[in-house]
Amino acid sequence: MKELKDYIDAIEIPEQRKRMIDVFNWIEKEFPMLDAAIKWNQPMFIHEGTFIIGFSMAMHHMSFTPEEALVTLFLDDIKKSGYDHTKGLVKVKWNQEVDLKLLRRMIEFNIEDKAGYKNFFRK
Repeated sequence: MKELKDYIDAIEIPEQRKRMIDVFNWIEKEFPMLDAAIKWNQPMFIHEGTFIIGFSMAMHHMSFTPEEALVTLFLDDIKKSGYDHTKGLVKVKWNQEVDLKLLRRMIEFNIEDKAGYKNFFRK
């Protein structure tokens, strides 16, 4: 996770830093084939040169971005988890639990669906 160290170190609120570290460590453990990187000033996980999932944070929430296609595909599950969302990202308020089952399914879907994909993002 050394690729994400500067990003993590810049998180000022300890509880938010811990949440991001916990999620990143979980991804690293569960999906060791993914490469962590900072692109466009955001932490991302990449597989074979293609985007799998990205993260960002704001005052009231952390977000994960699996791409617009997955937000649409998993919309019912996102709503069941109680998360707000936009077209391309899912917002997890700092006082909400991260639904790791949902996150796992999205990551697994992207890895499988984008196998052999030559572009970074879906077109």
